[in-house]
Amino acid sequence: QEQLVESGGGLVQAGGSLRLSCAASGSIFSINAMGWYRQATGKQRDLVATITSGGSTNYADSVKGRFTISRDNAKNTVYLQMNSLKPEDTAAYYCNARIDYGVGLRSSWGQGTQVTVSS
Repeated sequence: QEQLVESGGGLVQAGGSLRLSCAASGSIFSINAMGWYRQATGKQRDLVATITSGGSTNYADSVKGRFTISRDNAKNTVYLQMNSLKPEDTAAYYCNARIDYGVGLRSSWGQGTQVTVSS
């Protein structure tokens, strides 16, 4: 089945860490860019970090120095290591990937995983 499945969200105290994972499944020909976005309640969905197939990364200013995105191409998986978490990082985190299932690249989204940071 063609899908992105996220895991690793939860409740953590400010200053703590979490690691999110997102695995793509199905008959995958190739995966281009992968990334993480987040959406706080009542707000728009914003970019957190992206990573190309070659490993080039891009981060939102608000997470630079605290979050690290990485990927394992052999496992079709992208990760987000989140350190020094702040209450303002609380949001639903969504994985996105541009995947070719044999009919050309298309953008796919995961179902989201909640991250809650308590003060």
